[in-house]
Amino acid sequence: MSRNDAGGGMPPGSGTCPAADYRIDAEGWCGAARRVSSPNQDERSDPEAADLLIIHNISLPPGEFGGPYIEDLFCNRLDYAADPYFERLRPLRVSAHFLIRRDGSLLQFVPTIARAWHAGASRFGEREHCNDFSIGIELEGTDMAPFDTVQYATLAGLTASLQARHGLRDVAGHEHVAPGRKTDPGLCFDWDFFQRQYNMSSHARHADDKPSSQAPTALADSGLRFPSTRHEA
Repeated sequence: MSRNDAGGGMPPGSGTCPAADYRIDAEGWCGAARRVSSPNQDERSDPEAADLLIIHNISLPPGEFGGPYIEDLFCNRLDYAADPYFERLRPLRVSAHFLIRRDGSLLQFVPTIARAWHAGASRFGEREHCNDFSIGIELEGTDMAPFDTVQYATLAGLTASLQARHGLRDVAGHEHVAPGRKTDPGLCFDWDFFQRQYNMSSHARHADDKPSSQAPTALADSGLRFPSTRHEA
């Protein structure tokens, strides 16, 4: 979702935690996330079919950070009178699997084995209806403002755990699966920095999973394909 659309976890301001803490359990929940269950979800035909990660941004009201409004939107309890912009969101029933706040704290709305309603009309390669085979992560932000370093750290650690749990093969922005309709995560999202952070998190995770005598001495292949075109028109 772009800004035009519209359990226990880490305390605010604590930033991120080691990649191991982002492990996804058998039911598709991340122990590092604060759980806020959204009704806007349904079953996948294959609960383990998610092999695409889609990155979005969102802020409510647009350009403003903090507050309850993103959670309220995803849980169908948004007060439409709280801001003039919100009236246009009244017809929406949307969600994402995860939200990463500006301070790096993590919320989860939908288990990863279920289908969140985040991509809308979309296509990746030859496949349409990306909600069927993707996991959606919202970053609190806008197309036009840089994201915080702690957001990248949380995103990288979470992505490493999602890749280990679900065998993710690709990561894309909403702009890549809905070009011309969506623009997020936007020009200010640093794909190269995210990929470097992910590679380090993935390496650390593999090292944690091996006996110390078998730990790799160089960064492992990420096992994840990143967009070759960072910002499609």
